Amino acid sequence: MHPGMPAPDIRHSTPQLSRGRLTLITMTPGDWKLVALALVSIGVLVLLVTRLKVNAFIALAAAALVVGTGSVFWLRVPARTATGAILKTADGTTSSYTMLNVVESFSAGLGGALGGVTAMVVLGTMLGKLLAESGGAEVLAQRFIDFFGPKRIQLCIMALALTIGLTTWFAVGLVLLAPIVLTLTHRTKQPFLLLFLPLLSCLSVMHGVMPPHPGPVIAAKELAVDMGRVLFWGFIIGIPTAAVAGPVYARFIVKRVHTEAPAVPDKSRTLEPGRSLPGFGITMFTIILPVGLMLVSTAAELILPKGDHLRESLSFIGGPFMALLIAVVFASWSLGLRCGYTGAQVLKFTEVAVASIGMTLVVIGAGGGFARVLRDSGVAESIGHFGASAKLSPLLFGWVISAFIRVATGSATVAITTASLLLPDYLKSQGITLDADHRCLVVVAIGCGSLFLSHLNDAGFWIVKDCLGLSVPQTLRTWTVCETIVGVAGMLFSLVAYTLI
Repeated sequence: MHPGMPAPDIRHSTPQLSRGRLTLITMTPGDWKLVALALVSIGVLVLLVTRLKVNAFIALAAAALVVGTGSVFWLRVPARTATGAILKTADGTTSSYTMLNVVESFSAGLGGALGGVTAMVVLGTMLGKLLAESGGAEVLAQRFIDFFGPKRIQLCIMALALTIGLTTWFAVGLVLLAPIVLTLTHRTKQPFLLLFLPLLSCLSVMHGVMPPHPGPVIAAKELAVDMGRVLFWGFIIGIPTAAVAGPVYARFIVKRVHTEAPAVPDKSRTLEPGRSLPGFGITMFTIILPVGLMLVSTAAELILPKGDHLRESLSFIGGPFMALLIAVVFASWSLGLRCGYTGAQVLKFTEVAVASIGMTLVVIGAGGGFARVLRDSGVAESIGHFGASAKLSPLLFGWVISAFIRVATGSATVAITTASLLLPDYLKSQGITLDADHRCLVVVAIGCGSLFLSHLNDAGFWIVKDCLGLSVPQTLRTWTVCETIVGVAGMLFSLVAYTLI
């Protein structure tokens, strides 16, 4: 899963790594075998999709079976409960992980991934479709061109992405802004990737390092640091990181990867009688409506006491699902009925939007299944053992663990959560005390590690591929490298600040 995708809370999924026991942990032969098995499964996944052109869902299922078969017949790992604890039988003996358990893990992971992301992706896609079909994207694009000028359009896109991405999931921000950026591409005649990579890098950084996104919130809580301080360091480190991975890398790769921007209709020239383009003000309001509702919800949670009825009401309407649902209903009027479209036509727009992402949702579910098999087979725990035994500095320890789990499982939230839960014990075992600013920089570094090397087991990979109309090799050369730069550059910037302050 990508930063933008929600993932199940795994705070109790690695019981052997609980506080006070980290000093006893060393890498065992079984740990090395599990890590090797995870790497083999990732290699199989990449080979099947890129070389053999196997359907991504089948390839993810096959990779999960590679891990499961090795865990059952080669390593004979114990079975685990839904929280990750080792399962015991009635007489106290350890239950073994079986192939039936592998299938159950894959199914549970598939359902969990779809349950967390489907509604948001579907609603966000509907909103993006209404924006494109109504001509609202053209209206916004032209106003931005007039204000910023064609030469500063990248700055405009980054500002939009930083604003929208602060409170929205990665996938939501992408489907909201993609029609606007696509129209800007056609209007300015600039290369497709030159505008989209800055958008992707900014949205990704916002999701990985900035509260109120779930990963950074969990990390800040576990390391006992103030959210406002994390936001400060998140901006200090995140903006230059996004600039390197976005505009700077875009100038390099645009000469080497040749892509054609998907066509968009010019509504201003093809309007039918009785139709009109939406105004700039109401179009902008429609786009920022879900963001505003989420911001109000976050503010209520920070200001109002728990149990307050107003806080509960604002949290309800400001949750990602309700905020997007309200925005889609409003957009059906502001970008549909108000512009002269009939209810049947608005319905058709939303149905076409959902039909276009069917395969993407299936692959997202398979990615969640693969990640769950990796977790239930003990891979995440073994990776934690590896980091603990290496005796790295706290910042590098957190980054390495987060990056390793991200590559293995594809989930940014799982990666940042696991790394942040291991760090307090690691600090205690090494006798290290960090001040608030250093702990915040560790949180930022962990967040950047959780974005490292997005590939075929990450739901965000497939969303980006389909949204931009790229092939798998093109997505690997653009999005995957962009995320890798985010991970490495963010770690380096954090390390410099960590050393200097």
